[in-house]
Amino acid sequence: MADPAAILSALPDPVIVIDGENAIAHANPAAEQFFHASLAALAGRRLDALLPSDGPVQGLVAQVRRAGQSVTQYGVAIESPRIGTHLVTLGVSGFRCPQDGEEAIVVSIHEHSMARKIDSQLTHRKAARSITAMSAMLAHEIKNPLSGIRGAAQLLEQGAEAPDRELTQLICGETDRIVALVDRMEMFSDDRPLVREAVNIHEVLDHVRRLALSGFAAHVSFKENYDPSLPAVFGNRDLLIQAFLNLVKNAAEAVPGLGGEIVLSTAYRQGMRLAAPGQDTRVELPLCIGLQDNGSGIPEDLKAHLFEAFVTGKPGGKGLGLALVAKVVGDHGGAIEIDSVPRRTKVRIMLPMAPSGSNGP
Repeated sequence: MADPAAILSALPDPVIVIDGENAIAHANPAAEQFFHASLAALAGRRLDALLPSDGPVQGLVAQVRRAGQSVTQYGVAIESPRIGTHLVTLGVSGFRCPQDGEEAIVVSIHEHSMARKIDSQLTHRKAARSITAMSAMLAHEIKNPLSGIRGAAQLLEQGAEAPDRELTQLICGETDRIVALVDRMEMFSDDRPLVREAVNIHEVLDHVRRLALSGFAAHVSFKENYDPSLPAVFGNRDLLIQAFLNLVKNAAEAVPGLGGEIVLSTAYRQGMRLAAPGQDTRVELPLCIGLQDNGSGIPEDLKAHLFEAFVTGKPGGKGLGLALVAKVVGDHGGAIEIDSVPRRTKVRIMLPMAPSGSNGP
């Protein structure tokens, strides 16, 4: 059987074990590097000798001791003169030592990969905010002049010869196309509070799947991996349908014509939290909805800008579908994660749970 200490030492992320007196009982090599101290120097030292006593690590440790449940918190800034400032994800869980039966706490610090995910969340939110401002500007500054241009073209068409009428019709056609695009953009400038209720996300996904199979995804094989006990999402059913329909459409266009597959999944992830925009509070996001496809993957040059308006890798694409997803998820206080390699792209949407007493769908 593998040695647990050897497994702990092999982990790339810093991990420390804290005893009942808040002293460090063990630290793996990654933790030694993180805290710039050897295990011999760390062992037996109280946690507040390394990190501020009123910091987030001590707060989560105390929370786990009280509640007895594991907690994962994204976007935590931990700092001290010894280590500087780091944006990390903290995972804190309790366990009972089999040798002596004493309770201990394990703290894992995910610095690099999870910090990039937090940066990604900020990117999605900035993209949603930027397209909101852009859509309001477009609706005001472009639609009114376009109406005048189209009217003038129609007047010219009345007295024009056949060749010139083709040009005026071209002007009208292109004007209508631009107006339709601006109309699509206007949905982003709607800043009214969401009408939210308890939504059965499985009904939303089933509705999206049936819509897709009857149209653009007729060639795709769908698989479902649902947690039937998943609580209701606190959200807007129509907007969630639109967001997941956009995601499924992107996936359907990415998979091969023969053997294309999309996997829809749901899961409950206890302790998932993310900072609410503009607030100091942390929003619980325990409901995870996944969508995985076996397409060619997302090009590297698009990954950093995927949720920005007018960014697309599809010929003739408008680049608004994922921007809308970013806005809908952001308006729900949720988060998006995307992992993509050739033949496997997975999107995870984390959403809040409906509070008790909220209206059903």
